[in-house]
Amino acid sequence: MNFDIKPLSPETWNDFEELFGPKGAYGGCWCMWWRLTKSKFDKNQGAGNRQALRELVDQGKPTGLIAYIDDQPMGWCSVAPREDYGSLERSRILKRIDNKQVWSIVCFFINKQHRGKRLGLSLIKGAIQYVSDQGGKILEAYPTVVRGKELPPVSSFMGIPKIFEEAGFKEEARPSEAKMIMRYNIS
Repeated sequence: MNFDIKPLSPETWNDFEELFGPKGAYGGCWCMWWRLTKSKFDKNQGAGNRQALRELVDQGKPTGLIAYIDDQPMGWCSVAPREDYGSLERSRILKRIDNKQVWSIVCFFINKQHRGKRLGLSLIKGAIQYVSDQGGKILEAYPTVVRGKELPPVSSFMGIPKIFEEAGFKEEARPSEAKMIMRYNIS
């Protein structure tokens, strides 16, 4: 199996659209949930969110990574500097734990045929390398703590602690029963 990870860019945009499909992954999100206010997100639902992300990509802003298997887009990880995620910055639960410059992983989307096959771990490792290449020193994640047998995909879009632990992340805070703040320090 041929495997590759590439940043979302104007050159990979069509692959991103193919992966997300006509509905924009999770109901028209187009990975804008953490970037906009709730009212703006709701107003943009679907095509507006797609266009908003496309504008960020065209401006050269870091937005995330696409995982390819045999040259087909099969997975997505949203990763960018924390301050690029306005809703995250405003979150009462996931508020900053200090004033350090961090990059954040806020979302995964995996093609149905590859869920449960550890593609998320590969994307996390790709994100570590990407952030390092961009000069970042700390990568933060906000996984959902599994309290039952498993989480449905719609509830696990931010990942689960176990997969981040496998990638070398450490728990930094537990702001709620359901959420954890984890970090990876890049040397």
